[in-house]
Amino acid sequence: MALFNFFGGLLGYLLWGLYAIFKNYGIAIILFTVIVRALMFPFTLKSQKSMAAQSRLAGKQRELQARYANNQAKYQEELQKLYQKEGVKPGGGCLTTLLPFPIMLGIYYSVIYPLTNTLHIAKDTIAEATSFVSRLPGVVTTTSQYVEMEIVKNFPALKEHLTMFSEADVEKIEFFTEGFRFLGLDLLASPSTSSFGSMMWLIPVLALAAYWAQTFIMQRLQPQQNEQQGCMKVMLYGMPLLSAYWAFIMPGAVGFYWVVSAVVGIGQSFVQHKYFSPEQFSANDEASRYEALKLDDEKVRPLPANVQKQIADKIEAKNLAQQNRQQAQQAKKNAAKKSGGNQPQKNKGSSADYMGSKK
Repeated sequence: MALFNFFGGLLGYLLWGLYAIFKNYGIAIILFTVIVRALMFPFTLKSQKSMAAQSRLAGKQRELQARYANNQAKYQEELQKLYQKEGVKPGGGCLTTLLPFPIMLGIYYSVIYPLTNTLHIAKDTIAEATSFVSRLPGVVTTTSQYVEMEIVKNFPALKEHLTMFSEADVEKIEFFTEGFRFLGLDLLASPSTSSFGSMMWLIPVLALAAYWAQTFIMQRLQPQQNEQQGCMKVMLYGMPLLSAYWAFIMPGAVGFYWVVSAVVGIGQSFVQHKYFSPEQFSANDEASRYEALKLDDEKVRPLPANVQKQIADKIEAKNLAQQNRQQAQQAKKNAAKKSGGNQPQKNKGSSADYMGSKK
C-alpha cells in the first residue's frame, strides 16, 4: 500500500498540473492517459518483440521437447542455450505486460487520496481533518479509505469546520472541487453507491465494452496472441472483467481512466500492427543477425601474404598430386582394356574335328 501510495503521489503531480491548465478532471485524465501511454510505448514494443521472438523459436522448442522428452534437465539446458543463442529472454513479455497494473493502482491512490497525492497537503493537517470528519455523524457515510475523497466532494458543507487547513489549502481544495463533473458524470462518485438516474453505471459498462473491443482487435491484428500462455491469457481475458468490476466499486474517475486507456489502446494496436508488427520484428532481427555476422567476418585479420602463398602452394600441390594419381589410375585401366582386346581367341572347332575326322 505504501509503495502504490508513493507511486500515486508521483502521478498526482502530473494530474494536478493538467487539471491546473484545463480546470476539468475528465480532460486531465484523458491527457494523462495519452502521456502515460506514450511513456509506456517502448515497454509495449519490448513486450511485443519478446512475443515475436518466442513465436519464432516455437518450432525449435518443439523439436527439443521431442528430442529430450525423457530428460527434462537436458531439455532445460538446451532450451537455455537456444534462448541465449537467439538473444531471447523468456518471460520478458510478461513483465512489461503487467506494467499497467502499478499505473492503474497509482491512479486509484491518487483519486481516493486527493489531499495527499494530488494536492500534496501536509500529512499532519490531513490526519487532523480526516479524524475530525470521521467523528461527524451523518456527514460522511463511508469507510476511512474514502474520507479524503468525501472531504473534497462535500467541502462546501465542511469548509467552516475544517479550520486546520490554511488559506492556501482552502483555495487549492475549492479550485479542485470545481472540475469533477465531466459530460454530466460526477467523477468523485462511485457507480456502486449512485442511483440509476445518475448514469454512473455507464462507466463500468463502457470499461467492459472498451476492454473487450481492445481484446478482440488485438486477437485479429496479432493472431500469435492466441498461442500465448500464462500471464498473456490472464491479461487478454481477465482484464476486461476485472476492470469492469473495479470501475463499479471504485470512484468514477478510476473507471473513466480505464475507459480512456482502453480506447487509446485500440488506436495504439492499429499503430503497432502497421509499423511494429511481429513479422517486422522478426525480419529486423534476422537482418541484425546477418549484419552482426558480417561485422564479425570483417573483424577477422587476414594472414600475411607469404603464409597465404605457402597455403595456396600446398593446396595446389595436393590437387596436382591427386590429379596425377587419378591420371595414372586411368592409364592403367586403359592399358588393361587394350591388352585384353588384342589377345587371340581360341578356336573352338567343329564337332567333326572333335570326333577325329582328320586323324
